[in-house]
Amino acid sequence: MRKKIMVLGSLAIAITLSACAGDEKETNTQENIDMNTEESKSMDHSSMDMSGSGEVPNGLKVAENPTFEVGSQAIIGTDHMEGMKGAEATIVGAYDTTVYTVSYTPTTGGERVENHKWVIHEELEDPQTAPLDPGTEVVLNAEHMEGMEGATAEIDSAEETTVYMVDYTSTTGEKVTNHKWVTESELSQTK
Repeated sequence: MRKKIMVLGSLAIAITLSACAGDEKETNTQENIDMNTEESKSMDHSSMDMSGSGEVPNGLKVAENPTFEVGSQAIIGTDHMEGMKGAEATIVGAYDTTVYTVSYTPTTGGERVENHKWVIHEELEDPQTAPLDPGTEVVLNAEHMEGMEGATAEIDSAEETTVYMVDYTSTTGEKVTNHKWVTESELSQTK
C-alpha cells in the first residue's frame, strides 16, 4: 500500500511539473544558469533517485576546508526537487570538483532532459581535463535519474566548486539520505 502511495505521489509530482513547464523557454547562459524555481518548471525529476547509496565516484577529492563541514547543518536554497528549498540538511560529504548542468535523452526513451543539475566531472565516462566547455558531448556514468547512466549528454555549463552530499527531510515530510549533489552556493548557514 505504501509503495502505491509513493508511486501515485511521484506521478502527481510529474504531472504537476509537466503542467508547470508549459511553453516556457529559458536562455542558458553562464550568467543566469542558477534558475532555482525555473529549473523545477523545466525539468521532470519524478524519476530522480533523491536518496543514494553514499558511494562516491573514484577520484573524487574530499574538500580540505569546506564552508560546510561534514556533520554540520545548512539550509537548502534550491528546489531541484519538490520540498528541497528551505529544508535543513546535514552535510554527509564535501568534495572539490567541477559540476555540470547537462542535457540528454534518457536511454529508456522519452523526452529530452534539459539543464539537469548536477553531474560532477567524476560521473562522466573517460572525461577530458576539467572543466569541459559548454557544447562538449559526454557519456554519463551517473544514476541520479532513470535512463541517465550511459546516456550521451551535452554540457550546458561548468563550474568549479565544492559539492555536497546531504541528508534532509523535505518540507513535504520525505526523508532523503545521501542526496547528490548540492553546490556550495545552494546552501546557507542555519540561524
